[in-house]
Amino acid sequence: MLTATSVSFKYSIMAKISNKQKIRYRIRTKISGTATRPRLAVFRSNSDIYLQLINDEEGITIAAASTRDKDIAAQKVTKSEKSKLAGAAIARKATEIGIGSIVFDRGGNLYHGRVKAVGDGAREGGLQF
Repeated sequence: MLTATSVSFKYSIMAKISNKQKIRYRIRTKISGTATRPRLAVFRSNSDIYLQLINDEEGITIAAASTRDKDIAAQKVTKSEKSKLAGAAIARKATEIGIGSIVFDRGGNLYHGRVKAVGDGAREGGLQF
């Protein structure tokens, strides 16, 4: 049986998801990745963070990294520090391919906390936004 509290709770969660999706779509209309300057897409879950370098012209993923990679997941550090390591890992992969400049797609998340740590790690790794 649905109560007034459960209905309002369900609505608030759906509204939050819908608002984040609107933000993502608004960001994606403004930015796009190319072969020379791919888009660094960030997906943040509760426990991990996933990064992809995407060429939107061809619709392919050039490189990917996440906090679930073996060398990053084995370390016993905080989620923010793991995110910074993932940013450094994607920067290392990008420089091996020959990419020095990217477009940062925060994926609807605020540029704060783990998303900012990814950006800092990528910058320290040599990528330019």
